[in-house]
Amino acid sequence: MKKIFCLLLLLLLLVTGCGQGSGGKDAAADGSYKVTDEHGTVTTFKQAPQKVLTLALSSDGIIMGLGMEDKLVAVNYLADDPISSNLVEQAKKIQHKIKNPSAEEVLALKPDVVFAYDWSDMNRVENLRNLGMNVIVLKGPATIEDIRQNVRTVAKSMHADSKGEELVKLMDSRLTQVKQQVEALKLQQPKKIVLVSLMSSYGGEGCIFDDMCKEAGVINGVSAAGIKNGQQVTKEMLVKIDPDLLIMPVYNDHGNFDIKKYNQKFLEDPSLQTMRAIKSKQLFYPNEGYIYNCSQDVVFGVQEIAHAAYGEAFAMQGAQHLRVK
Repeated sequence: MKKIFCLLLLLLLLVTGCGQGSGGKDAAADGSYKVTDEHGTVTTFKQAPQKVLTLALSSDGIIMGLGMEDKLVAVNYLADDPISSNLVEQAKKIQHKIKNPSAEEVLALKPDVVFAYDWSDMNRVENLRNLGMNVIVLKGPATIEDIRQNVRTVAKSMHADSKGEELVKLMDSRLTQVKQQVEALKLQQPKKIVLVSLMSSYGGEGCIFDDMCKEAGVINGVSAAGIKNGQQVTKEMLVKIDPDLLIMPVYNDHGNFDIKKYNQKFLEDPSLQTMRAIKSKQLFYPNEGYIYNCSQDVVFGVQEIAHAAYGEAFAMQGAQHLRVK
């Protein structure tokens, strides 16, 4: 019996030793965990963050989707704007709003972690790290798959991997629902659309809107014309594309930008009057909180595009937001 006990003890020591070599014991002993961000930077968290700051509206949305809005020390200044955000009610509960915070302002908020997209100023990111802050860089998404990965990265950073997977499943379920609705239409020819954006070089091949169009069962006229995201879309190009439908901008910066004047000038431009969409007045004014969304709520952007192209069967009632229970 004594020999058997000694043998079991030896095996236990060997197994424990293997755990130490892989870092398993350290993780179990102090509760710390590591996260690798989009740039390959590894951040070690001693515990799950309790105070969170993100530098974009979409990453605010991911935190809220994980059910952790109570951890946000501030939200983007557009979060409470019903024209630009689908998070108005949630944003009302968070007093501090930020637009382009300085390092000093970020430091004053004392976040345990800051989330920034890789389109951010990387010098600023390094400055925050030099001040001792944990900064996780997310991918500026070009596809819905990129958004899934960002959701997983944020969830891992919050020590909530399972919630991240649950949120991704909710995304996939909604996308499947829209796809099945479009397939049920048995379309002979998908609608060709163009997004008229205040960002005149946005909307071509290789951007999130282009991927959303594929999921919505429409042809993105700009991408189909071989125009890549980042290339200027001229009025001559628009006339040549000749879309069935135009998705118009509605952004007004809390009422500080005259979007009606902008749209009127665009639609009355003599050089555009031969366009099918303008002649037939096939214009759609979307909820931009969905159309320009880079959080899990991008799925509602897909549905909004389908709504624009294929009618009220795809319309949504009230503000939509994917959130785990």
